[in-house]
Amino acid sequence: MSVSRSALGYVSRLDARDRPLIGEMRRLAAQYPRYGYRRIRIFLHRAGHRLSIGRTWRLWHKAGLQVPRKRPRRRVASQRDQVQRASEANGIWAYDFVFDTCANGQPLKCLTVIDEHTREALAIDVAGSIRSERVIEVLSRLISERGAPKALRSDNGPEFVSTRLLQWASDAGLQMALSQPGKPWQNGTDESFNGKFRDECLSMEYFRNRLEARVVIEQWRQHYNEVRPHSALGYLTPAQYLQIQSGNDHEAICLK
Repeated sequence: MSVSRSALGYVSRLDARDRPLIGEMRRLAAQYPRYGYRRIRIFLHRAGHRLSIGRTWRLWHKAGLQVPRKRPRRRVASQRDQVQRASEANGIWAYDFVFDTCANGQPLKCLTVIDEHTREALAIDVAGSIRSERVIEVLSRLISERGAPKALRSDNGPEFVSTRLLQWASDAGLQMALSQPGKPWQNGTDESFNGKFRDECLSMEYFRNRLEARVVIEQWRQHYNEVRPHSALGYLTPAQYLQIQSGNDHEAICLK
């Protein structure tokens, strides 16, 4: 058949070259089961493996790795342009509640507070019940540590529109950007964070009690800020993005 002996005896070296990378991919996929190949590629880069996006996709599928697809949500075509957007760090803080239950039946109510511009999770307060007084306490602590934001964004939950909370915000000189009823997309950045929080933490962990939940959730918050690459930030972590922004601001001040 006019086939050379060298061709008949050829053994592909591609599998041997890819085997260590596939093994590392499987290890990372087991550690972060809700991450896809794009985010896993960032972790491989940090470990010194410089892969193109195409090669990463090929190895990901060759290894049979896949993240279960979520059911797509209905897109809301509405007046998004009218929603005030954060243009700098500490510009707008968004906060909301996420609910869950421990194995022993204790309810979990988690107050999440994020910086809309840097996507940094500023706090996740975990308790059985959180009323407006505790919301004020958490926000006051963050303001004492970081300085006051220009505005606070939340929905119209009773804890967020209480007279005491609104009076506290007014006394502190904070603007309140309340979402309209039935329009959660107006607080879309925090809604997106809450989805990641549930998908990557609450749905993956087994909390025996509320105390354990506080510890594990705080560990996840630190991981989210310092380790997890964020697609909206060019696959930087919020901590890296904040550091770059701080450096740019310092350079701009020096130029002035």
